[in-house]
Formats: sequence, C-alpha cells, structure tokens
Amino acid sequence: MTPQLRALLVHLFTATGAVFAMLAMLAAIDQKWELMFLWLVVAFAVDGIDGPLARKYHVQKYAPEFDGVLLDLIIDYLTYVFIPAFALFKSDLLPGWTGWVAIIIITYASAMYFADTRMKTRDNSFSGFPGCWNMVVLVLFAIEPNFWVILTLVTVLAVAMFLPLKFIHPVRTERWRMISLPVAFAWTFFAGWAAWVHFDPQSWAHWGLVTTSVYLLFAGIVQQLLPRTDDLEAL
Repeated sequence: MTPQLRALLVHLFTATGAVFAMLAMLAAIDQKWELMFLWLVVAFAVDGIDGPLARKYHVQKYAPEFDGVLLDLIIDYLTYVFIPAFALFKSDLLPGWTGWVAIIIITYASAMYFADTRMKTRDNSFSGFPGCWNMVVLVLFAIEPNFWVILTLVTVLAVAMFLPLKFIHPVRTERWRMISLPVAFAWTFFAGWAAWVHFDPQSWAHWGLVTTSVYLLFAGIVQQLLPRTDDLEAL
C-alpha cells in the first residue's frame, strides 16, 4: 500500500464521522436518545483514533488535496455541538424558555470557539473549554439534575470557552497522558454502557461516567495550578 493511499484512507475514515452524525440526528429526531448517544459515542471514538492515524501516515504530505483539519472541525461541530444541543432542547430536561436559552448559548459560543485560532496551546491542550457538549449532555441525561443546574452549567462552560483555562486533550497532552488516555477510554466505555442500559439510575456506569468526566474537565486546570517549567513555556 502506497503512502498516498494510506493517507487517503485516513481521510475516508475521518469522514465516517459525518455518517454517524446523520444516524445520531435521525435517532434524535425520533427522540431515541439512547440510540443517538450510542452513535455519538461511536463518532467520539472515531475522532479519538483518526488524529493519531493522520499524524502517523502524514496526511498533510501524502493527501494534501483534502483538508483533514477542516473535515474534522465540520464533523466535530455536528457531533460535539449541534446534535447534543438539539437533544437537550427536545428532551424534558429544560422546560420552556430555558431550552431556547441553552441552545442559543451552546451553538453561538461554539461557532465562535471553533473558529478561534487560539484554541490550542503549545502543549496541544485546549485553551478554554473545548466545546465537548456531547460529553456534557450525555452526563446530564444520565443524572438528570434540576433545570437551573443545567442552565447554570451551560452558561459557565460557555464563558469558560473564552477564558485562559487549560483543558487537556487526552491523546495529545503529554503531561499525565498515562492517566488521561485510559480515563478517556473508560469514559467512552461508561458512556456507551449508560446509553445501552437506557440511563438506568441504578447502573454502576453512572458513577464511572461522573468520575471520569470530572477528571477530564479539571485535569488541565490542575496542571495550571501545578505548573512545570515546560508548561509555563507552552502557555
């Protein structure tokens, strides 16, 4: 297999995320939330795999006719932002006007963030909350908090997108990667299991989902509070 063909196959693999996004959207329209989240988890797994493959097979060098970064961003906006926001709006978690406020905040702030050239730090982490609303909304479906809690969380995270706070990339952030990567795999497993059992509140997957989510949300901020010399240079 030539390097050009391998690089092209990576792009084609990334593009499957668009198919999974459509399948998730069709499930969301029918309010089949568990099926929707299962497809989003599959898309999340693809997004976690395609980046390392793209770097390994040098797609920018051997398949430059396709912009892998742009392709990834288009699919990410669908699976990380647009579909989860739609699900949150159509669910019973946010009544009346609160649903409108949430989807406007999520989609508008995320569109600006995804176009922000400052979204990555030198150590390949994210500057500001990286718009992972798929993860947030899945946890909200699992624990079903009060709508004021949801609205407050959405607002705080939207503001955090534009604050100088560090959020790790489980694959690319080298510091604590030996912990972060297994935690990301664990989150994917717990998310899939929680959706599979229809978000049963008695499921042990809920505890695993909450625990791994807390780590992924705050690990980068803790790294900022406990910086190393190379971290200071990377910011």
